[in-house]
Amino acid sequence: MSQFINIGYGNIVAVERIVAIVTAESAPIKRLITKAREESQLIDATQGRKTRGVIITDNHQVILSALQPETMASRLGSPKE
Repeated sequence: MSQFINIGYGNIVAVERIVAIVTAESAPIKRLITKAREESQLIDATQGRKTRGVIITDNHQVILSALQPETMASRLGSPKE
């Protein structure tokens, strides 16, 4: 049975597919988002809000979220730094 994480505004992602949850502010992540958009591998789950967190999946899809990475990590139950 799959576990899911709520990434905000009614959007959910399968936990076992997540490789990383990162902030959207760095230049490398911005390039990754641009490349994913060009290759039709981008899923925008922000509902028109500012992108704060980016989820990278094992099948190279990039998912944008309006939630902070720390918020999503706490929903996974992982420890905070």
